[in-house]
Amino acid sequence: MHDELTKKDIEKMEEELRYRRCELMPELLEEVKRTRAFGDLSENFEYKEAKRAKNKNGSRIRYLENMIKTAKVISDESGEDEVGLYDKVQICMVESGKTMQLQIVTTLRTDPLKGIVSRESPFGKAVLGKKVGERATVQVNPKSCYTVEVLSIEKAVDDGSIPIREY
Repeated sequence: MHDELTKKDIEKMEEELRYRRCELMPELLEEVKRTRAFGDLSENFEYKEAKRAKNKNGSRIRYLENMIKTAKVISDESGEDEVGLYDKVQICMVESGKTMQLQIVTTLRTDPLKGIVSRESPFGKAVLGKKVGERATVQVNPKSCYTVEVLSIEKAVDDGSIPIREY
C-alpha cells in the first residue's frame, strides 16, 4: 500500500533527510567515538546513549527514504465551496449538537489532540468533498457511526507549518 502524500509532504521529508544525513549523522558518529573512549563499554552509559541516538537516527532515515520511495503524490486542490486538504472545517455533531473545528491533512501531519485529522480517518473520508450545509455519516467501525453537518469551511493551503509526525 502506498501513502498518499502531497508534494509539500515529500519536500518536508527530503529536507529532514538532508538534515539527518549531512548534519546530525556526523555529530552522532563523533559522539559515539568520543564516548567510546570513556572506558569499560559494559558500564558506559554515555556510550550506550550515543549508540541509541545514532541507531534511532538511522531508523528515521530508513523510514523517510521508504516513505518517499513508495509515496503516491496527490493534489491538495479542491473546489472553492467544498472541503479539501488543509481546510479547517466547522462541524456540528447532529446527535449531541456539539460543534468543533477540525483540519484535514495527510497521514504524515496528523495531531488529533490539536484537531488535525487525517484524510484517511473515518472523519476525513466522510467530510472530504462536502459543502456547507451537507451532512456526512462517519463510520467509526461496522457497528458504530455518527452524523455531522458541515457548518463552515475555511479554505487553507499547506504553508508547511504543520510538522511531519515522528513515527
